[in-house]
Amino acid sequence: MTPPVRKIIHIDMDAFYASVEQRDDPALRGRPLAVGGSRDRGVVAAASYEARRFGVRSAMPSRTALRLCPELLFVPPRFERYRAVSRQIRAIFLDYTPLVEPLSLDEAYLDVTDNLKGEPLASRIAREIRARIREDTALTASAGISYNRFLAKLASDHRKPDGQFVITPEMGPDFVAGLEVGRFHGIGPATAARMNGLGIRTGQDLRAQSLAFLQAHFGKAGAHFHAISRGEDARPVVPDPPRKSSGSETTYGHDLADADGVLAGVEALAAEVWDWCAGQQAFGRTVTLKVKFADFQQITRSRSSPEPVNSRAALLGAAAELARTVLPLPKKVRLLGVTVSNFEEPGAASPQMTFDFGA
Repeated sequence: MTPPVRKIIHIDMDAFYASVEQRDDPALRGRPLAVGGSRDRGVVAAASYEARRFGVRSAMPSRTALRLCPELLFVPPRFERYRAVSRQIRAIFLDYTPLVEPLSLDEAYLDVTDNLKGEPLASRIAREIRARIREDTALTASAGISYNRFLAKLASDHRKPDGQFVITPEMGPDFVAGLEVGRFHGIGPATAARMNGLGIRTGQDLRAQSLAFLQAHFGKAGAHFHAISRGEDARPVVPDPPRKSSGSETTYGHDLADADGVLAGVEALAAEVWDWCAGQQAFGRTVTLKVKFADFQQITRSRSSPEPVNSRAALLGAAAELARTVLPLPKKVRLLGVTVSNFEEPGAASPQMTFDFGA
């Protein structure tokens, strides 16, 4: 028998961090707001819709955001507060289906094909969930409804903020065909540029390429690109997927200019990551160092081991060794980050490691 068409909802909170701040502080409502670091040194973590009208976006340097919007207000992030609100929202999702896959604090996929309410219309469930979120949290959410994850994610962007949109199986292929590939979730700027260089600018252009061509140019991702260009995506909604990494990073108030400063910074970050790993009993085989220089050039250095890094000393040592690969500094350092990934069961640390150097 042909399996039933899946009913997937993608819920995306509207300007979540900024909206929480504006909700909690009435003086911030209606004003251009950025959640993030200092006005001089930080990065925008989230921007209110009032700020977005000036072109302010997340991950933008604070100085750039201020040039675009001189009246921009900055507030420091309160992640414990955002996590608490996110848990409140997730509890609403679980009233409708156990198949909830959070992507971050402010968005999640829900598979409501067989839902706890017995409601046949996914659009009605999405509307009810959005109404409950507004009632319980005084925040708004947008929703995308479709027959797979890829299209549900695209649909949720189509009526933001505080709206919803449905892409039916009949609409899917044509909807994808008319979009620029840079708007596809999972195709970043670098990949979009590579596609453009191959003459692939829209979903229609992507669909015109053979599977062999896409695999030759994009490796394993080629099969995924081949499928989504046709509106196909077989990935299921996976509740509580295992965490893939744990990391910590910081932007410094003053650029780091010497080896001692960089090594001290890396050690502090690695210690913070180790505390989480030890507390969760989650040990990874890959350690990655991220370095952002004062001119915003960013590089990464990674090392992987056949066995998990299962002691504080081993993690600090691995992070410090990676830091030494960028010494002496070619220029001052603005940001450092340390991440552990590729989690496995704890085991004896191994001195045999491989290195990956990325720009």
